[in-house]
Amino acid sequence: MSGFALLGIDPDAGAAPPKKQKTIKEVVKPAMPSSLITSFQDSAGERAGAPVDLPVGTNSKQLEQLVNALLGNAEPLPYAIYVNNVEVETSLSETLQTMDDVNYEETLQLRYQPLSVFRVRPVTRCVETMPGHTDAILHITYSPDGTRLASGGGDTTVRFWNVTTSMPSHTCVGHRHHVLCTAWSPDGECFVSSDKSGEIRIWDPKTGKMRLSSALRGHTKWVTSMCFEPLHSNPAADRLASASKDHSVKVWNVVTGRCETTISGHLDSVECVKWGGTGLIYTASRDRTIKVWAIDGHGRSMQKLVRTLSGHAHRINSLAMNCDYALRTGAYQLAVKVKRGAEKNKEEPAEPQAKALEKYKSVVGTGGSGERLVSGSDDFTLFLWAPQEDKKPLARLVGHQALINHIAFSPDGRFLASGSFDKKVKIWCGVSGKFMHTLNGHVGSVYQVTWSADSAYVVSASKDSTLKVWNMNGKEPTKAMNTLAGHMDEVYALDWSPNGSQCASGSKDRTIKIWRH
Repeated sequence: MSGFALLGIDPDAGAAPPKKQKTIKEVVKPAMPSSLITSFQDSAGERAGAPVDLPVGTNSKQLEQLVNALLGNAEPLPYAIYVNNVEVETSLSETLQTMDDVNYEETLQLRYQPLSVFRVRPVTRCVETMPGHTDAILHITYSPDGTRLASGGGDTTVRFWNVTTSMPSHTCVGHRHHVLCTAWSPDGECFVSSDKSGEIRIWDPKTGKMRLSSALRGHTKWVTSMCFEPLHSNPAADRLASASKDHSVKVWNVVTGRCETTISGHLDSVECVKWGGTGLIYTASRDRTIKVWAIDGHGRSMQKLVRTLSGHAHRINSLAMNCDYALRTGAYQLAVKVKRGAEKNKEEPAEPQAKALEKYKSVVGTGGSGERLVSGSDDFTLFLWAPQEDKKPLARLVGHQALINHIAFSPDGRFLASGSFDKKVKIWCGVSGKFMHTLNGHVGSVYQVTWSADSAYVVSASKDSTLKVWNMNGKEPTKAMNTLAGHMDEVYALDWSPNGSQCASGSKDRTIKIWRH
């Protein structure tokens, strides 16, 4: 009898070939034991205590208590526990049941990540409406310490606001075209803005005056994105990267006004630039690629292409890193109350840099090996990358039905929010890229999303003139906790203060609104 007959297949019948038979290892999945030898380690790979024999039914709260005991914490702190980049949300056994690559005969490695020890109250009401701009407000951002607010828009001016009194501090005049892009230095001492002509102006937030006698000129088309070098890499905070529609990225010294290097290599407009925590620069372009650059040579002017990240089928609009919040706030921490009469120790010059480095390592680990990058595109998809390690994406995030407009990691890097023209906000796992929630409620395109400092709340701004607040720790995270109405037109700009005290929104109706609990 032929082999075809044995398999029950007629070779003349055009039938599909037989399915590949599963191996014994695939068919017989090893039974889960009642207990496992587990070892706890942090993001840097440092072990906490000795390995422990744990029942598989241990829940996430008990794991958190165990980590506190192993670390010897006097006061219990909140932690997230991961198994192979999968967070333990209920119990250890339920998490392991969803995984196929676990060897029960080996020590199970559990990674713990510290969470926010403070709680931010959700914004619920408008406390101030601040007029002043005479055209649409396109950008609004808080300083790294949350004590100042800056805005820019179509009226060619940059304005600084006092967040305590909600009154204007300075009105900066000098731009001749729409202010399209702004950025704060990580030490809060410098603010930069660029307009449609490609000019970049550097402002002193304390005086509202330009720090240089003239604007930085070099781009032949308008600037699409700007970012400063992280504070832990450069304590002077004097280097700025700017991306432009002229296909180039330039690195400037904001003290001397000199262009240190010009990065060329993209075939179309560079839409976004990010400066990573280990010195690499990431650029995303309309040519559908993301390029990773190393620029620091002996003369600090080298440009070397490390790798090209490809995969998107359409232009890339935005980038986000899991360490964005840590890089943005630099050395600033939430204020700690000091008793009257007590003197604060004066900081050593190197202390802010050390604090910024510690904050960065708490998110990505030693050496930045856990630095993650997410890209959003007009092809309706997002890609999760490990840009320092590989040019292949870790995950492809699908589900949106229109182009991705804005993406933002939560401050602790655990979650990712994406806003799209399909009127939806989607929440993803910031570690694995797994889909978590779809937030429905807006009746217009979602332009911006922002997180609270404790990673508990998301606020989204929309074309429908409203903001919506979503509670990620609530029982129903997919339903809006609050709808903030008040703007008379589309809401283009949005930012939640790094100190968690308030949220600001800027609209096409030419007003800024401050929202508090």
